[in-house]
Amino acid sequence: MLPGSVTDMEPHDLVPVPPSSPGPTTMRVRTPGDIAAFVPLAMGFVPHRSVVVVSVGASGGGMHARVDLPHDPDDVDDVVEALLRPARRNGVRDVVVVVYDDDTTVADEAAWSVHEEFTAAGIGVREVLRVHDDHWYAVLPGAPLAAYRGVPFTRADHPFTAQAVFEGRVTHASREALRETVAPDADAVARSLPHLVDATPLPVGGLTTLARRHVRAGTTFSAGELASVSVSVRVAERRDEAWAWLDRGDARRAVELWSDAVRRLPASHVAGPAAVLAFAAWLAGDGALSWCAVERCRESEPGHSLAGLVAQLLESATPPDTWTSLRPVVSGDPAA
Repeated sequence: MLPGSVTDMEPHDLVPVPPSSPGPTTMRVRTPGDIAAFVPLAMGFVPHRSVVVVSVGASGGGMHARVDLPHDPDDVDDVVEALLRPARRNGVRDVVVVVYDDDTTVADEAAWSVHEEFTAAGIGVREVLRVHDDHWYAVLPGAPLAAYRGVPFTRADHPFTAQAVFEGRVTHASREALRETVAPDADAVARSLPHLVDATPLPVGGLTTLARRHVRAGTTFSAGELASVSVSVRVAERRDEAWAWLDRGDARRAVELWSDAVRRLPASHVAGPAAVLAFAAWLAGDGALSWCAVERCRESEPGHSLAGLVAQLLESATPPDTWTSLRPVVSGDPAA
């Protein structure tokens, strides 16, 4: 049984799976082909040259994680540590491992090293697969000979993919394709520029009122509103009005609101809205998108405090369900 909620870690992708995630329906995996079809849905994109660990069988929380496959076999130990550390922190008991690569020395080394170190740490490794060019390959001993030669599968035709489409989830072709969803839209940015020239901040409390109204209604900021929002969130205390009140039920609509905002803003005004989007995406369980938003923020303002806070949540694989207990501390102290 694979819980299906998502989060991300730079340059890795961590996916904390909270016990009460409001995300997609639990998917029951019975075959290696099911695993190969599920992983892109869990991550939000199709991995390339990656090592993915998926927690399985947990009735409570868990974690999925992706790490870039290194080019040098000597760097595999760093990959294993990057995967094992959050697995321990999240109390993961059983996993499956999927390596995305051709049949290379690094891929083989990574697969067996993850298996060995996770097992030594008391974490059960139920399956290890390699996926490449729409084929999955067995790695562990005991599989039929054909499984080592490669078994074709079609992700687009798998029932998991159909279920994801029905639930409105989008799986991007790559992480870069996901990142493009928060990239600036040149035409939209051009339409925003005249409104930014003389934009004034919203009054105290106005950002919460405005953002809450749009989140609850599923609407987006007007050009004038967006200009005022973008100058309001430059100050940390005012920026808190945009995100500190959010809960998990609002998170997905907040992601839509702030994704639209960052696509319409130039680099000079995007840092604050991008950081708010990063937080909303983490709260929604969409870590890959959250990291993309952190990256967009840091391109304009490398030391942004809220982006740094979200990065800490992602790097530590902190489950979104912990926000209930974190909120009084974080939202009450701008330095937190």
